[in-house]
Amino acid sequence: MSGDPPASPGPTFPSRPSAPGVPPAVEPPPGAFPAPGTLGPEPAAPDVPSPAPLPPGALPPPGHRPAPTADHRAPDLPVPGLLPPGPVGRGPLEPWPDTVQWQSISTDLIWVELIRLAIVVAIGLAVTAVGWALSGHWLFGLALAVVAVLGLWRAVAIVRAVRAWGYAERENDLLVRHGLLVRRLSIVPYSRMQFVDVSAGPLERAFDLATVQLHTAAAASDARVPGLRPAEASRLRDRLTALGEDRAEGL
Repeated sequence: MSGDPPASPGPTFPSRPSAPGVPPAVEPPPGAFPAPGTLGPEPAAPDVPSPAPLPPGALPPPGHRPAPTADHRAPDLPVPGLLPPGPVGRGPLEPWPDTVQWQSISTDLIWVELIRLAIVVAIGLAVTAVGWALSGHWLFGLALAVVAVLGLWRAVAIVRAVRAWGYAERENDLLVRHGLLVRRLSIVPYSRMQFVDVSAGPLERAFDLATVQLHTAAAASDARVPGLRPAEASRLRDRLTALGEDRAEGL
């Protein structure tokens, strides 16, 4: 047996009580973690140079707003001068709508109107000629020339005027157009029609033509469609009458 003293046991750490079914936690021995300040100094932040000062006048004065340029325009505003041009050959007061399918009348109405004009011009020429022969005054000769010129001008206008006539049947109204110098577009609602009749004079019957006349509550809004064949005139009369009764009952 040696005389060395027995080694003293190391310090013991009491264990924390644990809940039933949970293993007890073991405390770490002293010296497991380094003491504070033993890891050395913390790294210093990098040296960042400060920005250079701005020269005088580099910043705009307070309250200054830059002037708008073409690049800063709102995207929904069109650039001046780049608007698409309107339809060529049609002014803002053009009465004939393009979205309507127009139906023309018979060109035989030209002969009817020319015969009527010839009768009127013949009577005018006969009266002025007789007056000129009896009196010998130069005014009757001038009147004779004026009647002849006006008759010729009216004959040319009749040809163009007949071709300008047209009508269009829409869902709720009937459109009638006519006129050359003064163009007129009549819109007659079916619900305003009181009655529709068909007429044909001696000259119209000779050329197998008829006229459909529309009568409304206001006399100024009456419209007519001349130069129709009898079958087309009867069809248009019956259709307009039926539509007028149907629209009047729906009011």
